[in-house]
Amino acid sequence: MQTILEIRNFTKAYSQDKKAVDNLSLSVMAGEIHGFIGHNGAGKTTTIRAVVGVMGFHEGEILIAGHSVKKEPVECKRLTAYIPDNPDLYDYVTGIQYLNYMADMFSVNKKYREERIQKYAEIFSITDSLGNLVSSYSHGMKQKLALIGAFMHMPKLLVLDEPFVGLDPEAAFHLKEIMRELCNNGSAIFFSTHVLDVAEKLCDKVSIMKQGKLVISGSLETVRGSGSLEDVFMEVVENEK
Repeated sequence: MQTILEIRNFTKAYSQDKKAVDNLSLSVMAGEIHGFIGHNGAGKTTTIRAVVGVMGFHEGEILIAGHSVKKEPVECKRLTAYIPDNPDLYDYVTGIQYLNYMADMFSVNKKYREERIQKYAEIFSITDSLGNLVSSYSHGMKQKLALIGAFMHMPKLLVLDEPFVGLDPEAAFHLKEIMRELCNNGSAIFFSTHVLDVAEKLCDKVSIMKQGKLVISGSLETVRGSGSLEDVFMEVVENEK
Protein backbone atom coordinates (compact mmCIF):
# COMPACT_ATOMS: atom_id res chain seq x y z
CA MET A 1 0.00 0.00 0.00
CA GLN A 2 1.40 3.40 -1.01
CA THR A 3 2.30 6.00 1.58
CA ILE A 4 0.60 9.21 0.45
CA LEU A 5 1.62 11.52 3.31
CA GLU A 6 4.74 11.09 5.39
CA ILE A 7 5.75 13.58 8.09
CA ARG A 8 9.26 13.01 9.43
CA ASN A 9 10.53 14.76 12.57
CA PHE A 10 8.64 17.95 11.74
CA THR A 11 9.28 20.82 14.15
CA LYS A 12 7.95 24.36 13.92
CA ALA A 13 9.04 26.97 16.45
CA TYR A 14 7.67 30.51 16.71
CA SER A 15 10.30 31.55 19.25
CA GLN A 16 13.26 30.01 21.05
CA ASP A 17 11.14 28.72 23.90
CA LYS A 18 7.85 28.05 22.06
CA LYS A 19 7.51 25.09 19.72
CA ALA A 20 4.11 24.92 18.03
CA VAL A 21 4.97 21.39 16.84
CA ASP A 22 7.79 19.33 18.35
CA ASN A 23 9.37 16.45 16.40
CA LEU A 24 6.19 15.08 14.82
CA SER A 25 6.33 11.91 12.71
CA LEU A 26 3.31 10.13 11.21
CA SER A 27 2.16 8.66 7.92
CA VAL A 28 -1.11 8.33 5.99
CA MET A 29 -1.56 5.50 3.52
CA ALA A 30 -3.60 5.31 0.32
CA GLY A 31 -7.22 4.42 1.12
CA GLU A 32 -6.94 5.75 4.67
CA ILE A 33 -8.91 8.42 6.54
CA HIS A 34 -6.66 9.78 9.28
CA GLY A 35 -8.11 11.98 12.00
CA PHE A 36 -5.88 14.60 13.63
CA ILE A 37 -7.20 15.47 17.09
CA GLY A 38 -6.26 17.91 19.84
CA HIS A 39 -7.15 21.08 21.71
CA ASN A 40 -6.87 24.50 20.12
CA GLY A 41 -3.16 25.31 20.17
CA ALA A 42 -2.10 21.66 20.07
CA GLY A 43 -0.34 22.15 16.73
CA LYS A 44 -2.91 20.75 14.32
CA THR A 45 -3.36 23.76 12.04
CA THR A 46 0.37 24.52 12.05
CA THR A 47 1.04 20.97 10.85
CA ILE A 48 -1.67 21.13 8.21
CA ARG A 49 -0.42 24.46 6.86
CA ALA A 50 3.09 23.00 6.54
CA VAL A 51 1.76 19.89 4.78
CA VAL A 52 -0.05 21.94 2.13
CA GLY A 53 2.84 24.34 1.60
CA VAL A 54 1.40 27.59 2.94
CA MET A 55 3.81 27.67 5.90
CA GLY A 56 7.54 27.17 5.56
CA PHE A 57 9.64 25.11 7.96
CA HIS A 58 13.29 24.19 8.46
CA GLU A 59 13.30 21.15 10.72
CA GLY A 60 12.09 17.79 9.44
CA GLU A 61 10.65 16.66 6.13
CA ILE A 62 7.16 16.25 4.66
CA LEU A 63 6.59 14.00 1.65
CA ILE A 64 3.48 13.65 -0.51
CA ALA A 65 3.51 10.47 -2.60
CA GLY A 66 7.29 10.53 -2.23
CA HIS A 67 7.69 14.18 -3.28
CA SER A 68 9.24 16.71 -0.90
CA VAL A 69 7.07 19.66 0.09
CA LYS A 70 10.27 21.71 0.39
CA LYS A 71 11.99 20.67 -2.83
CA GLU A 72 9.03 19.85 -5.12
CA PRO A 73 6.26 22.22 -4.01
CA VAL A 74 4.49 22.41 -7.38
CA GLU A 75 4.29 18.63 -7.75
CA CYS A 76 3.00 18.32 -4.17
CA LYS A 77 0.30 20.94 -4.78
CA ARG A 78 -0.73 19.11 -7.96
CA LEU A 79 -1.46 16.01 -5.89
CA THR A 80 -3.18 17.78 -2.99
CA ALA A 81 -6.40 19.58 -2.20
CA TYR A 82 -6.76 21.71 0.94
CA ILE A 83 -9.78 23.18 2.66
CA PRO A 84 -8.98 25.49 5.60
CA ASP A 85 -11.40 25.90 8.50
CA ASN A 86 -12.69 29.17 7.03
CA PRO A 87 -12.40 29.06 3.21
CA ASP A 88 -11.57 32.46 1.74
CA LEU A 89 -13.06 32.43 -1.75
CA TYR A 90 -13.24 35.01 -4.52
CA ASP A 91 -16.37 37.02 -3.77
CA TYR A 92 -16.82 38.67 -7.16
CA VAL A 93 -17.03 35.59 -9.36
CA THR A 94 -19.97 33.23 -9.66
CA GLY A 95 -19.93 29.76 -8.19
CA ILE A 96 -19.56 28.14 -11.61
CA GLN A 97 -16.71 30.50 -12.53
CA TYR A 98 -14.91 29.52 -9.34
CA LEU A 99 -15.29 25.81 -10.08
CA ASN A 100 -14.11 26.24 -13.67
CA TYR A 101 -11.12 28.20 -12.38
CA MET A 102 -10.25 25.33 -10.03
CA ALA A 103 -10.64 22.84 -12.88
CA ASP A 104 -8.37 24.97 -15.09
CA MET A 105 -5.75 25.13 -12.33
CA PHE A 106 -5.50 21.34 -12.34
CA SER A 107 -6.03 20.83 -16.10
CA VAL A 108 -9.30 18.92 -15.68
CA ASN A 109 -10.85 18.39 -19.10
CA LYS A 110 -14.32 19.56 -20.08
CA LYS A 111 -15.99 16.15 -19.80
CA TYR A 112 -14.74 15.36 -16.29
CA ARG A 113 -15.29 18.85 -14.91
CA GLU A 114 -18.89 18.94 -16.12
CA GLU A 115 -19.57 15.49 -14.65
CA ARG A 116 -18.04 16.38 -11.29
CA ILE A 117 -19.68 19.80 -11.04
CA GLN A 118 -23.08 18.31 -11.81
CA LYS A 119 -22.59 15.39 -9.40
CA TYR A 120 -21.32 17.30 -6.38
CA ALA A 121 -23.48 20.40 -6.84
CA GLU A 122 -26.55 18.16 -6.76
CA ILE A 123 -25.27 16.25 -3.73
CA PHE A 124 -24.71 19.51 -1.81
CA SER A 125 -27.91 21.15 -3.16
CA ILE A 126 -26.25 24.25 -4.60
CA THR A 127 -26.90 23.68 -8.33
CA ASP A 128 -29.40 26.55 -8.49
CA SER A 129 -26.90 28.94 -6.87
CA LEU A 130 -23.93 28.33 -9.15
CA GLY A 131 -24.83 31.33 -11.33
CA ASN A 132 -24.83 33.67 -8.32
CA LEU A 133 -21.87 35.67 -7.03
CA VAL A 134 -19.94 33.95 -4.25
CA SER A 135 -20.43 37.11 -2.15
CA SER A 136 -24.13 36.20 -1.90
CA TYR A 137 -23.38 32.74 -0.44
CA SER A 138 -23.78 31.87 3.22
CA HIS A 139 -20.80 30.49 5.12
CA GLY A 140 -22.13 26.95 4.67
CA MET A 141 -22.61 27.42 0.93
CA LYS A 142 -19.07 28.76 0.55
CA GLN A 143 -17.81 25.70 2.37
CA LYS A 144 -19.74 23.42 0.00
CA LEU A 145 -18.38 25.30 -3.02
CA ALA A 146 -14.81 25.01 -1.69
CA LEU A 147 -15.30 21.28 -1.18
CA ILE A 148 -16.55 20.79 -4.75
CA GLY A 149 -13.52 22.75 -5.97
CA ALA A 150 -11.26 20.44 -3.97
CA PHE A 151 -12.86 17.34 -5.48
CA MET A 152 -12.44 18.68 -9.02
CA HIS A 153 -9.10 16.94 -9.74
CA MET A 154 -9.64 13.85 -7.56
CA PRO A 155 -6.60 14.62 -5.35
CA LYS A 156 -4.27 11.92 -4.08
CA LEU A 157 -4.26 13.72 -0.71
CA LEU A 158 -7.22 15.65 0.67
CA VAL A 159 -6.34 17.83 3.67
CA LEU A 160 -9.20 19.31 5.68
CA ASP A 161 -9.07 21.59 8.73
CA GLU A 162 -12.26 21.18 10.79
CA PRO A 163 -14.37 20.33 7.71
CA PHE A 164 -17.65 19.66 9.54
CA VAL A 165 -17.90 22.99 11.37
CA GLY A 166 -20.55 25.10 9.66
CA LEU A 167 -22.03 22.29 7.58
CA ASP A 168 -25.66 21.31 8.05
CA PRO A 169 -26.29 17.66 9.04
CA GLU A 170 -27.25 16.59 5.52
CA ALA A 171 -24.13 18.14 3.98
CA ALA A 172 -21.95 16.59 6.71
CA PHE A 173 -23.45 13.18 5.94
CA HIS A 174 -22.69 13.57 2.22
CA LEU A 175 -19.16 14.79 2.92
CA LYS A 176 -18.45 11.67 4.97
CA GLU A 177 -19.72 9.51 2.08
CA ILE A 178 -17.54 11.37 -0.44
CA MET A 179 -14.48 11.08 1.80
CA ARG A 180 -14.92 7.32 1.92
CA GLU A 181 -15.55 7.18 -1.84
CA LEU A 182 -12.29 9.06 -2.52
CA CYS A 183 -10.36 6.68 -0.28
CA ASN A 184 -11.93 3.66 -1.95
CA ASN A 185 -10.49 5.04 -5.20
CA GLY A 186 -6.96 5.26 -3.76
CA SER A 187 -6.80 8.74 -2.23
CA ALA A 188 -5.79 9.50 1.37
CA ILE A 189 -7.46 11.96 3.73
CA PHE A 190 -5.85 13.83 6.62
CA PHE A 191 -8.24 16.01 8.61
CA SER A 192 -8.42 17.78 11.93
CA THR A 193 -11.58 17.70 13.98
CA HIS A 194 -12.99 18.52 17.39
CA VAL A 195 -15.98 16.27 16.74
CA LEU A 196 -14.90 13.01 18.35
CA ASP A 197 -18.05 11.14 17.38
CA VAL A 198 -17.33 11.86 13.72
CA ALA A 199 -13.73 10.74 14.07
CA GLU A 200 -14.78 7.54 15.80
CA LYS A 201 -17.28 6.62 13.08
CA LEU A 202 -15.22 7.74 10.09
CA CYS A 203 -11.50 7.29 10.71
CA ASP A 204 -9.27 4.32 10.01
CA LYS A 205 -6.47 5.87 12.07
CA VAL A 206 -6.22 8.75 14.52
CA SER A 207 -3.42 10.83 16.00
CA ILE A 208 -3.85 12.86 19.19
CA MET A 209 -1.71 15.96 19.76
CA LYS A 210 -1.00 17.71 23.06
CA GLN A 211 1.00 20.93 23.36
CA GLY A 212 2.72 20.37 20.04
CA LYS A 213 3.65 16.74 20.64
CA LEU A 214 2.14 13.53 19.34
CA VAL A 215 0.69 11.63 22.30
CA ILE A 216 -0.78 8.60 20.59
CA SER A 217 -1.23 7.43 17.00
CA GLY A 218 -2.54 4.25 15.42
CA SER A 219 -5.60 2.43 14.19
CA LEU A 220 -8.86 3.51 15.76
CA GLU A 221 -9.25 0.15 17.46
CA THR A 222 -5.77 0.32 18.96
CA VAL A 223 -6.09 3.89 20.20
CA ARG A 224 -9.47 3.57 21.85
CA GLY A 225 -8.89 0.07 23.24
CA SER A 226 -11.91 -1.19 25.15
CA GLY A 227 -13.27 2.32 25.71
CA SER A 228 -14.22 5.17 23.40
CA LEU A 229 -12.18 7.79 21.60
CA GLU A 230 -13.72 10.35 23.93
CA ASP A 231 -12.41 8.40 26.95
CA VAL A 232 -8.89 8.43 25.52
CA PHE A 233 -9.04 12.11 24.63
CA MET A 234 -10.35 13.10 28.06
CA GLU A 235 -7.56 11.14 29.71
CA VAL A 236 -5.05 13.12 27.63
CA VAL A 237 -6.78 16.37 28.64
CA GLU A 238 -6.76 15.41 32.32
CA ASN A 239 -3.05 14.67 32.09
CA GLU A 240 -2.48 18.24 30.88
CA LYS A 241 -3.67 19.65 34.19
